[in-house]
Amino acid sequence: MPEKHAVKPGQSIELLKELHILTRDGKLNQDSRRKLKQVNHLYQFIEPLLKEIQQNNAGISLVDHGAGKSYLGFILYDLFFKYLDDGSHIFGIETRDELVEKSRELAQRLQFTGMSFLNLSVAESIDAESLPATVDIVTALHACNTATDDAILFALRKKARFIVLVPCCQAEVASILRKNKAASLASNSLTEIWRHPLHTREFGSHITNVLRCLQLESHGYQVNVTELVGWEHSMKNELIIATYKDLPRQRPAKRLNDLLDFLGLTEMNCRFFTS
Repeated sequence: MPEKHAVKPGQSIELLKELHILTRDGKLNQDSRRKLKQVNHLYQFIEPLLKEIQQNNAGISLVDHGAGKSYLGFILYDLFFKYLDDGSHIFGIETRDELVEKSRELAQRLQFTGMSFLNLSVAESIDAESLPATVDIVTALHACNTATDDAILFALRKKARFIVLVPCCQAEVASILRKNKAASLASNSLTEIWRHPLHTREFGSHITNVLRCLQLESHGYQVNVTELVGWEHSMKNELIIATYKDLPRQRPAKRLNDLLDFLGLTEMNCRFFTS
């Protein structure tokens, strides 16, 4: 039997075995226990959003970017969507064809009819006709490098009500900080914050998420940032949840542009665009 504290009530044991989270005899190893804890914990954040959407919508549309093996999509479907009969649908976006095919086969085998998997990059999905013109919720769990930024652009274009992000590595900002470091050091002592290569990487990752939050706020979203799970489980631990509230945009837009200018990142204006 699987460990009771790790598996949620009603959770499909067959699915967890198919995802290799549980062994064939229903046991967990340390790595799979960590992965299951992360995804189930993220579900606790997403479930209230799904219930809020239900209050006003006949069906829920959710797009999961950088889906990989679709752990998140399958567990969301298993715990929530499979009980719905209102046209609700989960779309998994993934570039690796073999993972897309495996996910399609698994969804068919489990009769998860409200799931689709598309072999697209996040950037390609923005204009893909196979996706709806608007979506309710966009998720991106450890979408690497600029894929998280593409997921944000997708969500803005699709007028998503909720955006749930667990950002992964992002080297673009750090590379520009590194390129402009010498000139910045001569004029601004605060450049010492990212002078050393390790600090450049860490500060670049941090400031990227700060810029992402300001960008979302500049489009009328309320943004909350928290930890997904304890640091002992994952170093990529930041959870960003954005809720569209049609909030005032001017102040965060100014702060965003001021920060880009101050850090010598004005060449990234087109990525971190405001409304």
